[in-house]
Amino acid sequence: MAAEGSEELSGNGELEESPAMEVNETPAPPPPPPPPPPPIEMAEMSEENGGSTMAPEALVGPDPTSFSMPPAAEDEEGDIPVEFERLWKAAHDNPQDFTSWTDLLQYCEQESHITASRRALVAFLARYPLCYGYWKKFADLERRAGYNSKAEEVCVQGLQAIPLSVDLWIHYINLLLGTLDMNLPESPTRIRSVFEDAITAAGLDFHSDRLWDLYVEWEKEQGDTKAATAVLDRVLKVPTQLYNSHYDKFKSHLSSQEPKEVLSPEEYEELRAICRQSQKTERAEQAQEDEEERPPGEEEPATPEGKDSEELMQKIRDEVLANRDKVYQQNEAEVRKRWHYEDAIKRPYFHVKPLDRIQLRAWHSYLDWEISQLTKDASEPSQEVTAQSEVTAQEQPQAEPQPQEGSDDVVASDDHRVRVLFERCLIACALYEEFWTRYVQYLEPHSLEEARAVYKRACEIHLTHKHTIHMQWATFEERHGDLAEARRVLEALERTLPGLAAVRLRRAGLERRAGRLDESEALLREAVVQSREKPSLHAFFSIKLARLLLKLGRNPGRARGVLQEALEISPDNSKLHMNLLELEVSGDPRASAEAVQECVMRALAAPLAPHTKILFSQRGLQFVEDYGNSIQSVLSIYEEHQKLLKELGGKKRGAENGDNEDPEKLSKLDDGTVATQVPPTMPHVPITTPPPPVMGSDTQGGYGGYSSWYQQPQYGSYGYQNTWNYNQGYYPPS
Repeated sequence: MAAEGSEELSGNGELEESPAMEVNETPAPPPPPPPPPPPIEMAEMSEENGGSTMAPEALVGPDPTSFSMPPAAEDEEGDIPVEFERLWKAAHDNPQDFTSWTDLLQYCEQESHITASRRALVAFLARYPLCYGYWKKFADLERRAGYNSKAEEVCVQGLQAIPLSVDLWIHYINLLLGTLDMNLPESPTRIRSVFEDAITAAGLDFHSDRLWDLYVEWEKEQGDTKAATAVLDRVLKVPTQLYNSHYDKFKSHLSSQEPKEVLSPEEYEELRAICRQSQKTERAEQAQEDEEERPPGEEEPATPEGKDSEELMQKIRDEVLANRDKVYQQNEAEVRKRWHYEDAIKRPYFHVKPLDRIQLRAWHSYLDWEISQLTKDASEPSQEVTAQSEVTAQEQPQAEPQPQEGSDDVVASDDHRVRVLFERCLIACALYEEFWTRYVQYLEPHSLEEARAVYKRACEIHLTHKHTIHMQWATFEERHGDLAEARRVLEALERTLPGLAAVRLRRAGLERRAGRLDESEALLREAVVQSREKPSLHAFFSIKLARLLLKLGRNPGRARGVLQEALEISPDNSKLHMNLLELEVSGDPRASAEAVQECVMRALAAPLAPHTKILFSQRGLQFVEDYGNSIQSVLSIYEEHQKLLKELGGKKRGAENGDNEDPEKLSKLDDGTVATQVPPTMPHVPITTPPPPVMGSDTQGGYGGYSSWYQQPQYGSYGYQNTWNYNQGYYPPS
């Protein structure tokens, strides 16, 4: 199903003159039987997307490092054209620019330079493995050069990367049909094995009709009509776009051959016995009605041994069609359920261009519905099967079509169908983290290894520069106890996106939770050193390091040194001043009184905003009011504070003392209730120490307000709004 969808760009990866493409033409869909489902308008789309699915065991994409350059061939040119080097440099300088890559590939195709083409295709497909058209081009390149084995290797690599592509499977099968010696007994066996692999991987896709048709026709060409019947029986149970055409082909296949030639021996003998018994019963009833009796000793003319009468064969055909019609009706009901979801998907192939919101919602809705069927259909099918089996046992044996070998892989459980839909979705929406995350959430309760494989595909192939899903992966590994893998994921992400603060903090947090405080400190200290040229970032990491040393390391001296060093670089950073003040007031008040006042004086001398200086002055005044040893020290600092208010154009003293407070605010008690305002009966006496303004929302006693800068809104000044994504990384969304 996956195609690069770059038909608007040059070098779109489609083969224009490849003979194999003749098989890929989508037949005109016949009209569905009444009542008709919506018009079939998606046939053209299947040409682009390849209509594909994936078996659960084949979820891991290829490692980009596996795309090694093929060994030098005899026909390879030694010199690379200059124009190729220019285009190559443009693509590698900006590997996210899809157009640069298609320009490079178009040039290679025009020049027919095998060395340059191989080099370009290997590099391109390592980055964009969902572009099935370029895998076909690569295979054709090797085949035209006479390297059939290399062409097969390319197809295998492509199918490992995108086992959902019907077009690529058909291309691979056509390659084998054109290169294998079909006179050898092992060749048909190998072709049949590849067909089975293709059906297992892509047979449940809504647009897989061409693959099924090719399989049926090939079995007919081999003269194995029973095998062709078995394939038709299997596809009759799969909801596909052209489901009705498969039933028509089954009826045509049945009518063109004797039943004995197309049915399995077990089914044929069972139906033959039923029909012969039915014939005898009908004739006996007819004879009784007509009161006709044979002369004694004369028996009914027997059919020659080994041959059935035409009437009997027609009865067998009718019985076969009656049984298959039940399957067809059930399958048609499944098609109708899915039709409007499929019709809403307009771009089921891969492209770097973003999808609109309508398309994203269509995929989400389809996934929601398919997942809902797991619980809805959990009991109903089993009840129906039980009822049918009881009726069959009581009446007479029914010749239900028995699935042939391999059919269990195709007529899959609902869980498998959900996985198939997820895999289809992750082709069209490969660049959207939300769908990868949703798939992991679905798989995690069932299998950690499968969930891990999805993370690996997403992070190492498709979303190499999306930090959020990488951190989710690291959280996943840490939550399940694999700290080494979590550490590796974060280290790899930091190499890809150097300088991202969120990643460094996540690494430090991982080491801290693992009990490795020294390593956590080393990571933060390294970040402090590396960010010296960026004062804001340097201050940010310095505060983080100082808090670690103070709160967990219990070393206020080292924490103080970190903050003081940071203040030398960023003296205008109010958060550094505030954290240093918090550090000093958190100690013994009698021993830290001088240090607190030094912090206040340093802040007042720094190039800070006037209102910030007033805040620091108020903090110093409150500290000496609470812990000062003499009234003289309190009054001295109070007078200094009043001078500062006048110098900086601060509020009036009346406002400081609460005279001009908002009556609504004054009327609210600590518990949020509204107090009844009573006119004062005592003369107003100004208080000695003005109440400090509240920092943030922390109104708990003491100096808890000093840490309010650390709340989330403060990150905005550093440009890290909602950087940590704890709701997405540490705790996967519900």
